[in-house]
Amino acid sequence: MILLTIIARVADGLPLAASIQEDEQSGRDLQQYQNQAKQLCRKLNSQSPDRCTLEAGPLSFHYLIAQGVCYLSLCEASFPKKMVFAYLEDLHNEFYDQHGRRVPTVTRPYSFIEFDTYIQKAKKSYVDSRARRNLGSINTELQDVQRIMVANIEEVLQRGEALSALDTKASNLSSLSKKYRSDAKYLNTRSTYAKVAAVAVVLVTLVVYVRFWWL
Repeated sequence: MILLTIIARVADGLPLAASIQEDEQSGRDLQQYQNQAKQLCRKLNSQSPDRCTLEAGPLSFHYLIAQGVCYLSLCEASFPKKMVFAYLEDLHNEFYDQHGRRVPTVTRPYSFIEFDTYIQKAKKSYVDSRARRNLGSINTELQDVQRIMVANIEEVLQRGEALSALDTKASNLSSLSKKYRSDAKYLNTRSTYAKVAAVAVVLVTLVVYVRFWWL
């Protein structure tokens, strides 16, 4: 289930549109998550990763940044990540078509609150059971969702660490991982050569020994 959607300007975190759905069945209060979402939007900048998932206990924040606008949603942790990012991509396409040119000039929060109508429509279509059954047929640029960076919302907000720093750390870890694989491959190759050389020495020694005794 998609519980919260916020669209904000990345440059200053100004909220442009929002849609909130209270989880009446479980009695979950979304006010805390709403505050976290606003804090997160204010922390984003041009160096932040374009796509990210932030774990928040039983729920998860997912966001997509495109053309200076952040599209953020709060979902149950079990909700398919591929479906969430397809939903955010859908919002981006429609929002940019309707309001993209006005985004840099607005100064009032929630200047495009009427976009909630489209958010509700899109949310319903992606949460619908038939849409979820067709998950595998979704065609977006987000096919490899496993590579999307994952962090913890509390760590990001409490430590005050910029998401750009987390992205840098993730890139460094990726580089170290590649270097490790390269070094391991090199060592394996050297080990193979050493084994082949040892066998060759034994064979040559055996041939010389046999020829010596037979001659």
